[in-house]
Amino acid sequence: MSFRMIVLDLDGTLTNSKKQITPHTRETLIRAQQQGIKVVLASGRPTYGIAPIAEQLELATYGGYILAYNGGEIIDWKSREVLHAQVLNSEVLPYMYRQAKENGFAIVTYRDNYVITETPDDEYVQKEAILNVMQTLKVDNFLEYIDFPVPKCLIVGEAERLHQLELQMYEQLKETNEVYRSEPYFLELVPKGIDKAQSLAVLLDKVGIPREEVIACGDGFNDLSMIRYAGLGVAMQNAQPVVREAADFITLSNDEDGVAHVVEHFMLS
Repeated sequence: MSFRMIVLDLDGTLTNSKKQITPHTRETLIRAQQQGIKVVLASGRPTYGIAPIAEQLELATYGGYILAYNGGEIIDWKSREVLHAQVLNSEVLPYMYRQAKENGFAIVTYRDNYVITETPDDEYVQKEAILNVMQTLKVDNFLEYIDFPVPKCLIVGEAERLHQLELQMYEQLKETNEVYRSEPYFLELVPKGIDKAQSLAVLLDKVGIPREEVIACGDGFNDLSMIRYAGLGVAMQNAQPVVREAADFITLSNDEDGVAHVVEHFMLS
């Protein structure tokens, strides 16, 4: 089988424990793109939080793609065209905001290069801003400020209490929204049906590549769908056990250039 596209999760997959792409992995992915292979970055991060990695890998030069917000937004990084987008129903935002406030958690969303929040000094808000290399923007009233389409909200806070809120909000929102934790202290709130596999299917339809010619690499629960969907599903050695069980191939860890190993083994001539 000749593979024409590789889809990469970022944290725990493409980047190492220091949240960096090693020179070897970068050089290997550049070489793959020079041979015509398309690189897709698929992450729960907002678009701006993925952009620096897209630039490192020269996706604009070689015509790569970004699946941001866990697939809620698909962007052609060469033209910057948004090929597909799903946003939260504005009617559900007051409920999300109220649940965060009443339970003593911070809530954030994103606009351009800013993390929008009422509580920029919250330690977990700071984690999200640092992870995405974004600035925080303090607003007096979160709900009043939002007059634009919102792909995702994030409620952040202490893990055990946040888990209780997750269970409660899932029951309330399960018909219209996805409610899950991407980290113990990050509760993601996105439109129903958003996952990496569904988003990838939309992209493949647009670019005319069959899924059998796609490799997908990941390490976490939100990578499971695309690992099962792709022609070759790859788990990192450091992946969650359920992800390793679902994969067709287990590569080296993210601290051992596991992505480069996959590209060299299956894609480079």
